[in-house]
Amino acid sequence: MSDNSVEFASLLCSRLCHDLLSPVGAMNNGLELLADEDDPDMRVRVLELLADSARASADRLKFFRLAFGASGGFGETLDANEVKAAVEGLVRGNARIELGWLVATPVIPKTAAKILLNLTLIAFDALVRGGRLDVGVEGGEVVVRAEGLRIVLDAEIRTVLADAQGAVTSRTSAAWLIRKLAEEEGGSIALADGEEGVLLLAATLPS
Repeated sequence: MSDNSVEFASLLCSRLCHDLLSPVGAMNNGLELLADEDDPDMRVRVLELLADSARASADRLKFFRLAFGASGGFGETLDANEVKAAVEGLVRGNARIELGWLVATPVIPKTAAKILLNLTLIAFDALVRGGRLDVGVEGGEVVVRAEGLRIVLDAEIRTVLADAQGAVTSRTSAAWLIRKLAEEEGGSIALADGEEGVLLLAATLPS
């Protein structure tokens, strides 16, 4: 795909709609059940479903706002706690994934933060049976490590991470954005999954 911003925005919107469809759909189903349900215990269960779905939708929106949007204004850095909260929100809905936050700095350069969030999203999606997700930043290096019983990394995502000029779809939009952001900073992306059950994604950016 060329650097056409309108085309990329369209692909990105498709990705966001896909990811938000499940929790928003669950809220819609819950409201329909609530309208027809008279049993007090069942109504409590439905309300819990609605609360969980609303929380999941809010978590995803907060994550996407940082990962893809212009959150943080025109500053050059993002508060590390804000980035951490976004990652925690992404993982919160999957009890099978344990998160390790290995970031000591109080702020993260905005480009590095966006790369970190998008690498985290890719690694999170790859942990199809759960596992552990470690996220770290040190100096000019961003590292995301996923470990689990089964890791599935889409072949198209792998290709785009290796070459940002490859074909881009809504599914690979995060990988394309990572490559472009790294290249604009004069950095590079590395991927390693030679060890069974382990996926390592890293970005090296000039300090």
